[in-house]
Amino acid sequence: MNLLQQSRARLATLGLALASAFAALLGGCTSTPLPPPAKPVTAPVVIAPPTGLDKMSQAVTPYAYRRDAASHLYSKNTDRIYLGKMPPLLYAIGVLQVEVDGRGRVTSTSWMRAPTHAPEVIAEIERTVRAAAPYPAPVRMGRVTYTDTWLWHRSGTFQLDTLTEGQY
Repeated sequence: MNLLQQSRARLATLGLALASAFAALLGGCTSTPLPPPAKPVTAPVVIAPPTGLDKMSQAVTPYAYRRDAASHLYSKNTDRIYLGKMPPLLYAIGVLQVEVDGRGRVTSTSWMRAPTHAPEVIAEIERTVRAAAPYPAPVRMGRVTYTDTWLWHRSGTFQLDTLTEGQY
């Protein structure tokens, strides 16, 4: 055998050895799928209310909270809500901002548009807002300042713009 033939024989032997090693490696692989990894157990997110609160609001914006606040005010003043559509000419219209802390207490009020021609209405709205506290606690916001428009009839009944039945 000459040198060229010996080199070819060694190369063929090396190729067979590599092919055998590769086949052995593949033979060790499994075709059975692995079970899915265990999912971590997560408890549902529960926002605990501050101690002693009866009502909570899950609102995440002041606009969403005002519906909860208006419903609360209506429930505390059922005999003072004007039922049905309001007449076209109202005695007073006022726009009030109310700040509520994390426990539902009113911390401040400020008029954006006060019905200055009817100071008794201003005083009565402020008294009504404060008397209705505590409001639903804004647990997802911590505290909130919301705005609502008071539609006041000369009979002393009212509707809030958030829950109004409209006007004729």
